[in-house]
Amino acid sequence: MSIDDRLAELGHELPAAAAPVAAYVPTVLAGGLLHVSGQLPFLDGALMAGRCGEDRDEDYARKAAERCGLMLLAQAKAALGSLDAIERVVKLGVFVNSAGTFAAQPKVANGASELMVAVFGDAGKHARSAVGVPALPFGAVVEVDAIFAVRG
Repeated sequence: MSIDDRLAELGHELPAAAAPVAAYVPTVLAGGLLHVSGQLPFLDGALMAGRCGEDRDEDYARKAAERCGLMLLAQAKAALGSLDAIERVVKLGVFVNSAGTFAAQPKVANGASELMVAVFGDAGKHARSAVGVPALPFGAVVEVDAIFAVRG
């Protein structure tokens, strides 16, 4: 089964790969690793914004992390032509817009992590950072970047 078929089976549709908003490129392929720049969460064309522990809860942010994961896959597909070129998810970096008292960043990050395992199986298991930050671009609630190992 192709990765596109697996995404469809899970009920996911990839969004369009977002254009960069500053002085960077969306992806860099080097040494067999595809580095994907941080992606923001969009749902129905709207940015998922807010701060966990203030105006957003863990469930909202977890869904946002999953949406970031879909954006990562969209960028990877745009760069590689096919998600089947991905051999393994190596690492996710998850940044959660958090109030000082919010401490559930790992649970929020599971939104992206569990998506990768659902899509890629054992090859989706990865190393990860989950970090609380006081602000993210455009007020996003979550931002996620990734490193993928690429076949051949």
